[in-house]
Amino acid sequence: MKTAVIQFPGSNCDADALHAARLLLDRDAEFVWHTAAALPEGTELVFLPGGFSYGDHLRSGAIAARSPIMTAIKEHADRGGFVLGVCNGFQVLTESGLLPGALSRNRELHFMCKPVHLRVENNATAFTGAYTKGQVIEVPIAHGEGNYYADAATIAELEQQGRVVFRYADNPNGSLNDIAGIVSERGNVLGMMPHPERAVELLLGSEDGRGLFESLKAAKVGA
Repeated sequence: MKTAVIQFPGSNCDADALHAARLLLDRDAEFVWHTAAALPEGTELVFLPGGFSYGDHLRSGAIAARSPIMTAIKEHADRGGFVLGVCNGFQVLTESGLLPGALSRNRELHFMCKPVHLRVENNATAFTGAYTKGQVIEVPIAHGEGNYYADAATIAELEQQGRVVFRYADNPNGSLNDIAGIVSERGNVLGMMPHPERAVELLLGSEDGRGLFESLKAAKVGA
């Protein structure tokens, strides 16, 4: 699955994302700088990594969401291409309108960095097919603004449509309905605060994140 990892000023999980993509999806996965006007030809997955794009000025992800490359990413998503936003990448997706809601300060107002347990709520997506529904996985978090919020109507819609794909087993940040990850209405855009790319090798403490990348690979074969 040809993968483009987007780099913004302040990205700091881009190398992690590239490593996971090259290990499990595309040995030739490449970085794309945020000022690029287009994605590499044949791109199938766009990976928006974690970090502190533009130093989190204004709001986390707010300036990155208006970078030149985002026009191409929106067009890619509109065509049904896959987009994965992790941590700051999730924030960019909400700020750009590719996903609903917003990420605010953690409930305790502290940066949190630790392993957490997630429950797979929907395994019928391109990102979760390798998991079983209800499976609990261990994936690390590293964020100060991961508290997911949306109005009541949006939350109800996400729940009714099965678009909450990951839920915290023990909510660390105050997210409404324990939401850790959601997909777009078409199911081709996933935003999540925990870092699956940091849980793909036992050396890192967990391999539970591999399922996400294996799901994408299987989705491509199925297509």
